Amino acid sequence: MANRLTQIATRTGDSGTTGLGDNSRVSKNSLRVHAMGDVDELNCHIGVLLCEDMPEGVRAVLVEIQHQLFNLGGELSIPGFELLKTEAVLALDEALEAYNADLPRLQEFILPAGSRAAALAHVCRTVARRAERAVVALGNEEALKETPRQYLNRLSDLMFVLARVLNRYRTDGTVGDDVYWKSERMARAG
Repeated sequence: MANRLTQIATRTGDSGTTGLGDNSRVSKNSLRVHAMGDVDELNCHIGVLLCEDMPEGVRAVLVEIQHQLFNLGGELSIPGFELLKTEAVLALDEALEAYNADLPRLQEFILPAGSRAAALAHVCRTVARRAERAVVALGNEEALKETPRQYLNRLSDLMFVLARVLNRYRTDGTVGDDVYWKSERMARAG
């Protein structure tokens, strides 16, 4: 990768451009910068989620995700570069399978609510979807590898599953549950 930051306030962005990892400059409103920003925001939200009490296995998965999102941000910052590997997508698939296996089957839509940790996981899910849309938009204009898009797609699914896991997690030995949508149509049908 390019040089590491040694100075934060460089004033080089005052003109509305920012430097990429290959030393090129682009508009701060470019599709690439939007994608980088959404991935960075997602990583920050996961950092906030990690402040919550959670099972250690979930914590380990989220910490690894933060590292992979940093790789993804680095990849986006250097056009044509690859840092995010397909193994990272496979790791999300494995986590999805493992955590989803222990959850009850959904009979109704759930609300992004419940415990604070679960609600934060839902925020991460929605930001992951936005980051995915930004990467798709960038990929429509510039050549990108498939891995970033696949990773964000799987990650949003995993954050949904982890929100459900976190709604069940209690340190007092009880088991919580999801918050179900009260659909008028479903109530009439039932």
